[in-house]
Amino acid sequence: MPDQMVEVVIDSIRVSLMSQQRIVILRERGAERYLPIWIGPYEAEAITIALQEVEVARPLTHDLLNNVFRALNARLIRVEVTALRDEVYYGNIVAEVDGMTLDVDSRPSDALALAVRAHIPILVSKSVMDAAGIIPEENLEESMKTAPELAEDEVEDEVIEERLSVFEDFLDKLEIEEDDEEE
Repeated sequence: MPDQMVEVVIDSIRVSLMSQQRIVILRERGAERYLPIWIGPYEAEAITIALQEVEVARPLTHDLLNNVFRALNARLIRVEVTALRDEVYYGNIVAEVDGMTLDVDSRPSDALALAVRAHIPILVSKSVMDAAGIIPEENLEESMKTAPELAEDEVEDEVIEERLSVFEDFLDKLEIEEDDEEE
């Protein structure tokens, strides 16, 4: 494993109910730290198909890329999420050909779709994981620290009320036309 890299696995792929955007959730191996990365719907489908080992009649784009690497006698070693700049993740595909190591610039979503097909490790730069990784319990504790005077139940009630207030605002602004017809 290269220096300053953390091995991860694909935990899940989720769909935002509000925007229909897809998010791949990477989980640090042996830890409860997660890295969410927004990806496109086609890449999400390509990753899901490979994870579920769905048979397709003809090779999809990522199957084709895997086949090309094999046809060129290139051995895929790993994929990496190498950087996060201006809210954009950068990826890398590492392959070996004739004893030489090649780094191929890639979007992380494409690299992940290839990794699940080739059954190779997925690594994330430690700096990326430190900057964007999420530890669920820690995030809950942080929200508790912002309201230390409130009991845990009160914090939950406040969160629920805050979420419901959006609907109340919507209903307040909703104009209901009254039926003026006489029966």
